Amino acid sequence: MTESTKLPSGQTRINSLEMRNITKRFPGVLASDHVNFDVKSGEVHALLGENGAGKSTLMKILYGLYHPDEGEILLDGKPVTISSPTDSINLGIGMIHQHFMLVPTLTVAENVALGLPSSRGALTDLDRVSKRIIELANIYGLKIDPDAYVWQLSVGQQQRVEIIKALYRGAALLILDEPTAVLTPQEVDELFVIMRQMVKDGHALIFISHKLHEVVEICHRVTVLRNGRMIGTRPTSETTKQALANWMVGREVGFAPDRGTTTLGEVRLSLADVKCGSDRGTPGLRGVSFDVRSGEILGIAGVSGNGQRELAESITGLRKVTSGKVYLEGQDITNLPPGEITERMLSYIPEERMRDGMIKDFSIAENMVLREHHKQPYSRYGFLNLRGIATHADELIAKFRVKTPSRETMAKNLSGGNIQKVVLAREISRNPRVILAAQPTRGLDIGATEYVREQLIEQRNQGAAVMLVSEDLDEILALSDRIAVIYEGQVMDIVQRENATPEKLGLLMAGVHPEDAAPVVK
Repeated sequence: MTESTKLPSGQTRINSLEMRNITKRFPGVLASDHVNFDVKSGEVHALLGENGAGKSTLMKILYGLYHPDEGEILLDGKPVTISSPTDSINLGIGMIHQHFMLVPTLTVAENVALGLPSSRGALTDLDRVSKRIIELANIYGLKIDPDAYVWQLSVGQQQRVEIIKALYRGAALLILDEPTAVLTPQEVDELFVIMRQMVKDGHALIFISHKLHEVVEICHRVTVLRNGRMIGTRPTSETTKQALANWMVGREVGFAPDRGTTTLGEVRLSLADVKCGSDRGTPGLRGVSFDVRSGEILGIAGVSGNGQRELAESITGLRKVTSGKVYLEGQDITNLPPGEITERMLSYIPEERMRDGMIKDFSIAENMVLREHHKQPYSRYGFLNLRGIATHADELIAKFRVKTPSRETMAKNLSGGNIQKVVLAREISRNPRVILAAQPTRGLDIGATEYVREQLIEQRNQGAAVMLVSEDLDEILALSDRIAVIYEGQVMDIVQRENATPEKLGLLMAGVHPEDAAPVVK
C-alpha cells in the first residue's frame, strides 16, 4: 500500500476505504444486513438501490450519523471508529446530503465556517474563509459568491455550497447523494468534469444516483442493494442501464410509461399576464400566460432558477401576484389563501417535499389527512376520528405501495421515495380537478419514478388537468402533451410534444428561439 499523499487542494489522500458486514437495525426494519462495500482513491463507485434499500443508512453509518450494530470500517487497511460526523470529517470523509444541511438565513461563508474554530479566537475570520472558498471554487470550477445568503440561492447553487463546505473541511473521500437531481444537463456535464478532475487528483468518490445513464457514464464500479442486502458489485463497463434497472428492482422495468390517448376537455387552469417578485428582490415572473385543459399534461421546462418556483407558488397562493390573473375553472383565485385554493380541488406536489409537503414530526397517517383533517370521516364535532384516519392511511399505504413499518411511523424516518409516495397519495386521493406537480420524481429510484409517472398519466387519462414542472428533459418529453419553456420568468414558447426535440428545448431553455440560432458549421 502506498503512503498517503497530499491532494492538490491540500487534503490528505485516502487510498482505500472498506465497510465489512455492516448491519443496522431500526424498530421493525433491518436497514443494513451484513453489507460489504469499498472504494479506492481515484475511482467513482456507484451505490444503487430503490428508495428504502439501505443506501442512505449505509452512508450515514460511514459519516457517523448512525452507529452500526455489527461490522467494521477500515481506512487504508486500519480499523477506525466513527462515532460522529466530526470523526468522519477528521478522517477526511465528507458527505453531500440529498436534503441540504444549510442554514438559510446565513451567508455562504457563514455556513462554511459554522462549527469551526476561528483563526482569530473570539473574533470572526470570515474574510479568510471567503478567500479559501474562492480558492477551492477556482480549483474545482464551483462558481459561488461567499457573501450570498443561502435562502437567495437556487437548489443547484446550494448544492455547490455543500460541496465547498466538505472540501473546506478537508474531505478526500466524498459521498455524493443524488448530486445531479437538481441540475440541468449542462450543469451535469460541468459536474462530471469536476468529478473527473477530482478522481484524477486522487479523490475517492461514492456516487448515489437513480439516473442510470449517468452511473454508466461516470462510475468505474457499481454496487446494488435491495431490501438492505448487497446484491453484488460489478464494473460499469460490463453492464447496461437496462440491466442495472432490472438488477435493482428484481424485475423487468419500463422507462417510458404508456401515455395512451386522451380527450381534451375544458380549460381548468389559466394564467393571464401573471407577474410576481422573487426572493432576491428581482422580478420572478414577467407576464406569464397559458392554459391547462382537462385531459392533458402541460410540461414546464427550464433551467433551475428561471421562475419555476415562483410560478408554482403564485398559482397555489404561496406567493403574491403583483399583476395579472390566475383562474381555476373560470374562477379568479389570484392571491387567495392557499387553503381556499386547495379546497377548490387543486392538488399541489411541492418541489421541496420535506419542507413544503410534509410535517416531518407527524406520523404517516397524520400526514395523509393534512388537507382533509377537518372534514368527515376524519373529523366529527371538532374531534379527530382516529379510526377513520387509520383506515384511510392503511388503504393509501397499500394502494401507493409505501414502504413503512406502520402508519404511525414518523415521516422523517422514511426514505425520499416513500415520502414522495405519501405526498402523492394524499394529493391524488382527493380526486383533484387540477394537479400541480413540481419536480415529482426528483431523487427517486427507478421503480418509484416509474410509479409516480404512471400515476400522473392515470390522472390525466381520468380527466384531470396536470401541470408538470420538471428540470428532467427526458421526463418532460415522456409525459407531456404540450411543453412550455420558461426562461428568466417568461414563457419562451409552447410546443406540441410531437414537435419537441431536446435540441429545440435546450435552445429555448437558454433563451434562444431555434429560428434565431446560428447554423452549425460542419
